[in-house]
Amino acid sequence: MAIIKKTELKQLNKQVAGEKLNDLRKELMKANSQIAMGTLPENPGRIREIKRTITKLQILIKQKNKQEVSKKHE
Repeated sequence: MAIIKKTELKQLNKQVAGEKLNDLRKELMKANSQIAMGTLPENPGRIREIKRTITKLQILIKQKNKQEVSKKHE
């Protein structure tokens, strides 16, 4: 899965962001299992990018949840 750009992040809805988050977590799990087995990952820098993108998606989902809650209270 490709790393998501800022402009793409802003356009995602909550459901699509959740799906991408799950895909990235699976990819990170595969990379971590490779490391645990003693093999080097194909691209070590990719692990760092995946972790950062996961964090960005989590923040995005959290912000969208807050927006939904604030709209319900208005």
